[in-house]
Amino acid sequence: MKDTGEVRGSTDKLGKSEKDQTWIAKIYKKRVCTTFVEDSSSNGALCQCGGARDAHSSVALGDCFSTAIVNRWDSAQHSSEYPTDAFGEVQFAGASKRHSHFLRLSWDTQPSLVYTLMTTHWRLPIPNLVVSVVGGEGRTKVKTWVREVLRQGLVKAAQRAGAWIFTTGLREGVGRCVGEAVRDHATAASSDSLNKVVAVGVAPWGMVHNREQLVNPKGSFPAKYYTLNSVRDSCCLDNNYQSFLLVDDGREGRRGGDMAFRTKLEDHISHQRTGIWGSGTIDIPVLCMLISGDTSSLERMDLSLKTSIPWLVLAGSGGLADFLTDLLENVSAAPVFQSTSEVDGEPGPSVDLKEKVAERVKKHFPAESESDKLVERALSIYQCRDLISIHYGEQESPTDFDTVLLKALVGASKQRVSVEASPYNEELKLAVAWNRVDIAKSELFNGDIQWRYQDLKESMSDVLINDKPQFVQLFTENGLNITEYLTYGRLEQLYCSVPDSTLLYQLLQRQLVVRLGTATTVPAASSEPKSPLRMPEENFQSGPTTDITLFEISGVLDLLLGDTCQPFYFDVLGISDISSKRKAVKRVSRLLCENRSYQDQRCLYPWASLFIWAVLQNRTEMATFFWEMAGESVLTALSGCKMLRELSKLESETEIKLSMKDLAQTFENLAHDIFNSCYHSDESRSFDLLIRKSPVWGSTTCLQMGMGADARLFFSHDGVQSFLSQIWWGDMQRDTAVWKLLLTFFCPFLCYTNFISFREDGNQQEEEGRSSDEDLSPDADNHYGTTIFSFSDIKHIEADGQLSSPIGGVPQPFRPPRRPFIVSRWRQFWFAPVTAFLGNVLMYFLFLVLYSYVLLLDFRDPPPVGLAMSEYVLYFWVFTMVCEEIRETFFSGVMTLRQRLRVYIQDVWNKFDLLAITLFISGLICRMFEWSYEYGRELLCVAFMVFTLRLIHIFAIHKELGPKIIIVGKMVKDVFFFLFFLGVWIMAYGVANQALLYPHDPNFDRIFRRVFYRPYLHIYGQIPVEEVDVKHVWDVECTENLTLVEEGAEQCRNPSGNWLVVILLMVYLLVTNILLINLLIAMFSNTFTEVQANSEFYWKFQRYNLIVQYHSRPSLAPPFIIFSHINLFIKRKIRKVPSVKVQQFVLQLSQKAANRLMTWETIQKEDFLTAQNKIQKSSDSERLKRMSVKMDSVAKHMAENRDLDQRLRALESEMENCSNALRWIVDTLAQGGAFKPPRPPPTFRDGVPSSSSSS
Repeated sequence: MKDTGEVRGSTDKLGKSEKDQTWIAKIYKKRVCTTFVEDSSSNGALCQCGGARDAHSSVALGDCFSTAIVNRWDSAQHSSEYPTDAFGEVQFAGASKRHSHFLRLSWDTQPSLVYTLMTTHWRLPIPNLVVSVVGGEGRTKVKTWVREVLRQGLVKAAQRAGAWIFTTGLREGVGRCVGEAVRDHATAASSDSLNKVVAVGVAPWGMVHNREQLVNPKGSFPAKYYTLNSVRDSCCLDNNYQSFLLVDDGREGRRGGDMAFRTKLEDHISHQRTGIWGSGTIDIPVLCMLISGDTSSLERMDLSLKTSIPWLVLAGSGGLADFLTDLLENVSAAPVFQSTSEVDGEPGPSVDLKEKVAERVKKHFPAESESDKLVERALSIYQCRDLISIHYGEQESPTDFDTVLLKALVGASKQRVSVEASPYNEELKLAVAWNRVDIAKSELFNGDIQWRYQDLKESMSDVLINDKPQFVQLFTENGLNITEYLTYGRLEQLYCSVPDSTLLYQLLQRQLVVRLGTATTVPAASSEPKSPLRMPEENFQSGPTTDITLFEISGVLDLLLGDTCQPFYFDVLGISDISSKRKAVKRVSRLLCENRSYQDQRCLYPWASLFIWAVLQNRTEMATFFWEMAGESVLTALSGCKMLRELSKLESETEIKLSMKDLAQTFENLAHDIFNSCYHSDESRSFDLLIRKSPVWGSTTCLQMGMGADARLFFSHDGVQSFLSQIWWGDMQRDTAVWKLLLTFFCPFLCYTNFISFREDGNQQEEEGRSSDEDLSPDADNHYGTTIFSFSDIKHIEADGQLSSPIGGVPQPFRPPRRPFIVSRWRQFWFAPVTAFLGNVLMYFLFLVLYSYVLLLDFRDPPPVGLAMSEYVLYFWVFTMVCEEIRETFFSGVMTLRQRLRVYIQDVWNKFDLLAITLFISGLICRMFEWSYEYGRELLCVAFMVFTLRLIHIFAIHKELGPKIIIVGKMVKDVFFFLFFLGVWIMAYGVANQALLYPHDPNFDRIFRRVFYRPYLHIYGQIPVEEVDVKHVWDVECTENLTLVEEGAEQCRNPSGNWLVVILLMVYLLVTNILLINLLIAMFSNTFTEVQANSEFYWKFQRYNLIVQYHSRPSLAPPFIIFSHINLFIKRKIRKVPSVKVQQFVLQLSQKAANRLMTWETIQKEDFLTAQNKIQKSSDSERLKRMSVKMDSVAKHMAENRDLDQRLRALESEMENCSNALRWIVDTLAQGGAFKPPRPPPTFRDGVPSSSSSS
């Protein structure tokens, strides 16, 4: 554990430079022979370790006593550990430029240290499977079909499963074949998304050729490694491997030194968890695969089987593999009796079994002298035969090798599972770990197995954390109840599993810092992977105060959705009634220190919560599936679009930022398409969909979320625009001429005539038709489908009782009695947004006229002279405008104060209002004092300009002028970029020109004008040639006297460098008038071309803001709006009458009506997705895919038929042999005459020909 702590500390400061990795030599050791034990076969020249006598140290040679009593060299006794001197990266000369990691280590190194080094420092991905290939070492010739099994079977299966492959890593035998297969796979892989095959070489250090090239006590970064002829087998390292573990037992040129370490490493890995930071549901499956092999592999296999590691024997590959195939296939059915020689009472192998094993040992290994040891090893292996699977690779197709691996692991795991566990659980967990949903569908979820919730619950967390959406869909379709599964505690665990390299992790940590009340800054996301030493328990159960909770999740969502939604999960934490954030943090801290009872509660909206979790991690497939499962499809898609666009603004990685924007656009397209289906199905219900208040998404609506998400495409839909137009016109017909409205302003009694058409008659007919249809159903909600278009609609719906009480204890809306026709018609006309808009436009023009009159004709001296009456009117007018801005900011809507301020500041025109009002108030204050009177006039003049520019906003409602405003706004941004380049040239030319013409002029005013102002005028053709060119006469009084110049006199031009001044002027005019001006024109043209195509989208999007603004505004315009403000103050503060216009664009449906609307929306979504699937299936690419699958199936069946044909031919041959043998027996018995048969021999029928005749 001490060494593990050292690695843990060292990995916190990993670096790429050589000096940062010297800690490796302090932890990992090498072995050096310290006792010379003479090898009898070398006449004293060699030690039994394989090293020459001269290569040993004097200490090793001087220990004569130990040498005399030792007959056999042992690594543990006769070698010592020293700091390793070979580690780092190796570059293969003449091969690829990719570097491979390597490490020389002692055979008794703790495997935990090695595994940590590989996953943390070498950054190898945590495997879902480890296949350790044993055998086939040396220069044994590998059969062709074995190569195909490795190439087409093992490596492809490793790629699909995300596996590691262990071999010796040398360019000989099976190790070379695996390396070539890995190379071919990497060459054929066309996508970076495919799992990369990780090949790891575990070789004895003493067998590596040219190993001295790897030696460097300080580490090699990289080490140049030269190999021998690549055609022949050799003990050189193979450049196709990602990493090498060179196990040192102190011997040289001897095999088997890596056997013990490799066994321990495999055992250690088999106890680690799969998934991110070990978040999987199973331990990493480890499988040893025996190919050929010699007798030394028996000991290796026996040690591994004792640790319950399953084995797969490749039958027919030769050597030990054929021996074990013969032993297990032919001896397994033999009767077993207890041996009489067992004195301890334990069952042992029978004498008959030993004889059978000894017989097969002599058959397969006739040259072995120590056959008794082999028999004992074979018997020990035979006792663990349940962990051994046999694969006939020559007869079966290598393409389904991953299924072979899966069945081998499942067969071994069934021997270890408990009785209560489902027998298919291990197979499911393996399929999940390898992400093989095809195997799960065909083998496990084919309808034959009844899965329980308990069987799928554990795997569900695995597939969620490790991003396997196809398994999530498979589980939900086969018995997993998401409502029962997702509790708030599990939701917190999902957020705790977020990788620390993501933006979401940083945001959660910042919120955690806020809750903990510390000033610690959160480090930026590092490219270093999180250490695998951090187990899930550390993340999920790290204490009551330091892990991620719903409060941090709510904080992140408030950052992304706070301007459109109410806080999430506050009701679960019990802080929904607290407005102060500091008090909320204190209450949450107390709650988390106590028993977290809320963690056992089921999540109220599980699919929406999972959708948010997936979107925040930018998981496309997972988020799309959760969107399909969640309700409120349009609003959910717009919410995902909003979150992703906000995240893209915070993301620093360009690739991730682009993927977030693409996914956001995908969700916006989905919202647009689903709403299009709803609009064509039922217009009235689709309007309800836009303004329905959603309890799932923080009491927001589709329109509010679409506005926050900048969903221009969604707002450009005809249905949304039709809805906005109906709200804009209120109860009046949409085709009402504007001149009629203006005339009614001056003749108000015209609203009681038919001069202006209203929608009352049409609405009454529509309501009568709807009520007659709904009367057929006694449970029908008679107000379902009624949409709020205007102020009067709100009144009628409130009177009928459709609007339910708002969430959060807000009192019931005030329900006034029915008003007479005179009052109702008056309100219908004056309360329409279009009427308020036109009234404000007219009064604003009058305001500008009054302002101009004051500035030009009636701006008197400051007090005590007194102000003109027009000024008092102007100041009062502005005061009413300030009151309206205060009402709009602080007293409108149901959002919190912080949300209101954020929304208000985000509007560009509100910034204009703030600037204009600030300048006006400042000018008014300065105007009241004589010393600042002129400053006040200047400020008021600038404020007038801003007020006048604010007039552009009123044209946003116009269909033709609105898009042009968008284009002008985009071009203004181009002007700022142009001014940057222009400013550089003006500064360069102006300073040089001034220094050459007037080198001694100290007047700052003249310097500023000549450096900046005059070069700017040159652009427009105002070039004072008489001043610039000394050859021309300059009619200006000037002096050369420096004293007079310093006193303020005009300095005469300096003629010495005038030629340079002329050249600079020519260059300046060339660059500014030709280059920069044409650049600006090109920028304008490009902007116009880009924006013109989408300008209508921009205009329709901004039109919503204008309609919302005037829908919520009082009917009277400034300065008469003060009467509306007084009326509102009396009603809200004194009479406590709640606002009706708070319900603007918000429809609070009853639970029954909301469920019906959601069901209808879900049906429209399903119809749309079904149509999309049909279109996708009919595409050429999908047809090609289906054709490819069918061709693969046909090829597979043909291969099976060929195999069956071969078996039938073999059976015919055996039958023919049996027939011939029986015929020979009959003939022999008939000729012998030893006994008389009771009946004559059977005769062969001519109708049944023999196999030989048929052939």
